[in-house]
Amino acid sequence: MQITVQHQRAFEEQGYTILRQALDEPTLMMLREECSYFVGYVDGSMKARGRETYGITHRGKRYFISGRYRESRRLPSFLFGQLMADITRAFLGGESYLFVEQWVVKGAEQGMKFAWHQDGGYVKFSDPETRHRPYLTCWCALDDMSEANGSIFVLPHDRANTRNQVLPHRAEPETNDLVGYEGSDPGELIEVPAGSIVVFSSTTLHRSTANTTDAPRRAYLAQYSGEVIQRSTGGTWAHAVPFTRSGEVIYDPNSDYGTSGLRSPEID
Repeated sequence: MQITVQHQRAFEEQGYTILRQALDEPTLMMLREECSYFVGYVDGSMKARGRETYGITHRGKRYFISGRYRESRRLPSFLFGQLMADITRAFLGGESYLFVEQWVVKGAEQGMKFAWHQDGGYVKFSDPETRHRPYLTCWCALDDMSEANGSIFVLPHDRANTRNQVLPHRAEPETNDLVGYEGSDPGELIEVPAGSIVVFSSTTLHRSTANTTDAPRRAYLAQYSGEVIQRSTGGTWAHAVPFTRSGEVIYDPNSDYGTSGLRSPEID
């Protein structure tokens, strides 16, 4: 996958860029298989516990499953592989850390929409003056994405004035979503083939429509920061796993990097 100056310029100016069909077929199949396992595991666990909702996960309709890569033999080779090293180097710089990884899946015919938000809106601090550098989201499309199956819309920086700021977000009681924009701009629809990666900033507003097709809509998010993101109350947010330094991969699979309660708790 060649990352061009045009990709970098689009990311810097608009807050997102598209790497079309960046995943090879074996990697795409691996991610689909891992996705099926984790969705089935979480769905079964929620059903056994009589739970239809946990946070922003709604059983059968929408799944957010995070912090599971240590339970997989295959995911680390993707998260800490050369493709992601190339992407983080191009859009973050030479130093990077795995921050969050999660599955985002919408069920067939009943997959719910997701409200306008910035990923950074979900990273809360007790001190509102606490700041961190915007981090990077790599939204990996595991299916052909369209408006009909619930693809994302993004709102470019120059139309939302969001290049370096996280907007206030309010909670939406019926879904538990956080809402960061309620204006009239519909955003730009992202329709891409399976295997594409949409790279965007944690300050980029995005939303998604409901899935009205007869198949699930599957995406895998790998998020990386250029620094360890600290909680204002002490400790680190999320994983903070060292990935690259001076552009070279330094990930050590034998190290036990701590997390900060990121693992989605449906099966705990």
